[in-house]
Amino acid sequence: MTAKSRVYSYLRFSDPKQAAGSSADRQTEYARRWAAEHEMRLDETLSLRDEGLSAYHQKHVTQGALGVFLRAVEEGAVPPGSVLVVEGLDRLSRAEPIFAQGQLAAIIGAGIRVITAADGREYSRDTLKQDPMGLVYSLLTMIRAHEESDTKSKRVKAAIRRQCQGWVAGTWRGVVRNGKDPHWTHLVDGRFELSPDRATAVRLMIDMFKQGHGAVRTVRELTNRGLTMSDAGNSTKQIYKIIRNRALLGEKTLAVDGEEYRLEGYYPALLSTDEFAELQYLADQRGQRKGKGEIPGIVTGLGITRCGYCGTAIVGQNLMNRKRKEDGRPQDGHRRLICVGYSHNEGCPVGGSCSVVPIERALMTYCSDQMNLSRLVEGDRGASAYAARLAQARSQAAETERQIERITDALFAEADAAPAAFVRKARELEERLKVEREAIDRLEHELAVSSAATPAIAQAWAELVEGVDSLDYDARMKARQLVVDTFSKIVIYHRGFMPAEEDHKSIGILLLSKHGNTRMLSVDRRTGSWTASADVDLPDSLPIPDSAT
Repeated sequence: MTAKSRVYSYLRFSDPKQAAGSSADRQTEYARRWAAEHEMRLDETLSLRDEGLSAYHQKHVTQGALGVFLRAVEEGAVPPGSVLVVEGLDRLSRAEPIFAQGQLAAIIGAGIRVITAADGREYSRDTLKQDPMGLVYSLLTMIRAHEESDTKSKRVKAAIRRQCQGWVAGTWRGVVRNGKDPHWTHLVDGRFELSPDRATAVRLMIDMFKQGHGAVRTVRELTNRGLTMSDAGNSTKQIYKIIRNRALLGEKTLAVDGEEYRLEGYYPALLSTDEFAELQYLADQRGQRKGKGEIPGIVTGLGITRCGYCGTAIVGQNLMNRKRKEDGRPQDGHRRLICVGYSHNEGCPVGGSCSVVPIERALMTYCSDQMNLSRLVEGDRGASAYAARLAQARSQAAETERQIERITDALFAEADAAPAAFVRKARELEERLKVEREAIDRLEHELAVSSAATPAIAQAWAELVEGVDSLDYDARMKARQLVVDTFSKIVIYHRGFMPAEEDHKSIGILLLSKHGNTRMLSVDRRTGSWTASADVDLPDSLPIPDSAT
């Protein structure tokens, strides 16, 4: 024993309600008395109390105080000769005996004595050397503790599975005590209801996300309005977790031994199925939707705008430190586009850059015209193409579900010794089905967009023209989303379709819609007025890079 040796008391409750009993006080008093009798000091500076953390799943090690103590032992912060008091060895671990024994051995091997308050036993190198049966007794205790927890775990899982199956079948309605419930709901007389303030906060967050606002701006707006989405307040990480949460649909999703259950109607829904599908589509486009800087670009940062001469990406080049207009906005020529091939000296045959302003004006006015937009987004490769792809995706998902059913039946038939290959294949199919369902959600949204009335879409473009030109943030973010929904590629020829000519008054734009239709515009680089391709003399060999098709 050293002068720095201390007595430590470790308390763990798998259910926080257990802490209300007398066992905690009894153990603490035992530790104080033991320390006094052995003329040692009870160290209470290192908090060793885990409430609601499972020793079976090792959460008390990975997330709790015992893990802190074990790391302190490894690092030598707990001096040899110290004592750890626990109620019983089952408080230290209920993991598989070989792992539980390893944890006990690591503590004892560091020169720490373990005292169990329930029976007064001591486990140390000296006591186990004198009485090796103590090691056998500790192993038997750990085996029993693990078997008890394993049996309880299986019973709990079986009960949860029955509840889930009953909910899906419509034969049972109750509260499933498993998993976390969304912060915007609360339980009233056995039924979940919306928490008005939290629901308002989540709805505002979703509306701002759909409008294209970034996470930081959204959190700031929520805070300014005094709204919080959860007990932990508002954070940018929360936004993306909530957006993907099917509880927005009113579903509770549970996984029991790798099998997923979706309990429809478990919570009050914040979104309809169509609204949730649209939200998932927008979330998938997240990297394309967020504007950067003080002026969000409506054609850059989307991953769809390319140089017509070399095929590399077109990026924004804003010269914000130059002299501005009287109203504070930058000069038109100070917001520019340049291709990566030229800016990185990667061999673009046509150097230089161009102002983005005439391109934005041309794009906005072109799409604001109902006739132009109809030619661009309608046709044989429009909604019917999406419908065909959607039908194929649904058929593929149905086939995957049938394969999972066959594998599941086989697993139940071999319940005593399920082949590892079966289990692995089942997991692979479940991952595939998840990807296929996400693809279905995206296609459903794209079909809905393609089926929307063209006049309404053209009107949406028209309403944003003035705001985009005046650099209004919200208008540009909405226009940015329209660009994402409409185009698969935008190809820029910044010195015109025929760059060899001496006259470089025009900028060429090749528009490829998501429906597969193509339009070419010749744009006046000063005014932004445009001429359609039908009225433009184009060379026989117009350069269209492979990456743009």
